[in-house]
Amino acid sequence: MQQAISLLTLNQLIRETLDVHLEPVYWVVAEIGELKQAGQGHAYLDLVEKQGNQIVAKMRANIWAYSYRTIAGRFQATTGQSLRAGMKILAQVTVTFHELYGISLNIKDIDPNFTLGERARIRQEIIDRLSREGMMDLNKRFALPSVPQKIAVISSSTAAGYGDFVNQIDHNRFEYKVVHKLYQATLQGTDAAATMIGAFQKIETDLVRERFDIIVLIRGGGAQLDLDCFDDYGLALAIAKSSIPVLTGIGHERDETIADLVSHTKMKTPTAVAEFILSGFRDFEDRLNLWTKNLGRFAGQIFVREERKMMDLENRLKNLVRFNLGKNGEKLVFFQNRIQSSYQNKIRISTLSLSNLNQSLSKSWKVYLEKESKKLETLDKDLTKADPNTFFEKGYTRSEINGIPIHKTVPKKGQELKTFSRNSVISSIINEIKDYGK
Repeated sequence: MQQAISLLTLNQLIRETLDVHLEPVYWVVAEIGELKQAGQGHAYLDLVEKQGNQIVAKMRANIWAYSYRTIAGRFQATTGQSLRAGMKILAQVTVTFHELYGISLNIKDIDPNFTLGERARIRQEIIDRLSREGMMDLNKRFALPSVPQKIAVISSSTAAGYGDFVNQIDHNRFEYKVVHKLYQATLQGTDAAATMIGAFQKIETDLVRERFDIIVLIRGGGAQLDLDCFDDYGLALAIAKSSIPVLTGIGHERDETIADLVSHTKMKTPTAVAEFILSGFRDFEDRLNLWTKNLGRFAGQIFVREERKMMDLENRLKNLVRFNLGKNGEKLVFFQNRIQSSYQNKIRISTLSLSNLNQSLSKSWKVYLEKESKKLETLDKDLTKADPNTFFEKGYTRSEINGIPIHKTVPKKGQELKTFSRNSVISSIINEIKDYGK
């Protein structure tokens, strides 16, 4: 039987063996399972390796205060985010073994570029998966409504970007009225993607009652790694499978998130999303004004065309009457000669009948001409009423402020008022306003 040794002796043997056979330092890829910062400035971590959701390896690690200040500062400057649980890192470590506390790792350095590269790799894998599943352009199949008057907004009520979006929508200079409803969500951190997915699910439930036109997902900027939640596969599916178009304004100038890529329309900032929505209103209003002008022009053309038709019909009717009268006159003369040669009595009867027929025809013709003349007079009056110069000739004028009709704006003292009459445009300054409606 082998001679027994003490536990302390065994631990010392393990430490000596590790010191002899292990390299001074190793670069290790692992995920931060847990990170705590002590009052003295030291950092204590649990490093783990996972296969799927199962942890297959785990080891304690520490970063002493002096090193932690340098490592954490460089990582923050490079990635734009502090070290936290859930990050995958490339760390330079030494393996230490203490007789009382066991084996652990002492972290000497962390490569922040690896964390950024790992993020890019995972992001590309998600994009490739969405492409294979046909999700990248699924939401783009919808046509944007010309005037989206009811909007579901996914954001945080405390986010600056949300405030900018609401201010832009509610106080637009065209006074368009847009109804919007906030669906509260967390916009960064481990729970952010889940809360945004929950907001999409709530909107889908409310669609029958609320009848939203579009969904807007806005944030308002942030560090690069703070945007990881917008690269979440589940969130991308929620956007792609939405029943209505999704617009994003996450507010990051340099990079596009996966949420941007699968959305119907992406904008850089929440304010840009609001301006894009309002531009749709302006385009629709411009088209409506153009349709109105074209309708007036078309109506005028119809009036002119119908007037010409009436004149043509009148001329044709006159020619037809003359032709028929001449033709019937010739026939009457022929029959008259025949009757005179054989039946004097029948001549008198035929002459009387012809006279009656001629009177009846003349009367009908005059009635028809009078009726058509009245129609022409009515059309002429309608055309005169539709002519803007008719109103100017009666002494009416039209007033505008900054190109906007005075009844569609709120006049203020000191503003320039332009008054249009038939022969002149008068510019004046408003000195006094009396409101007769109060």
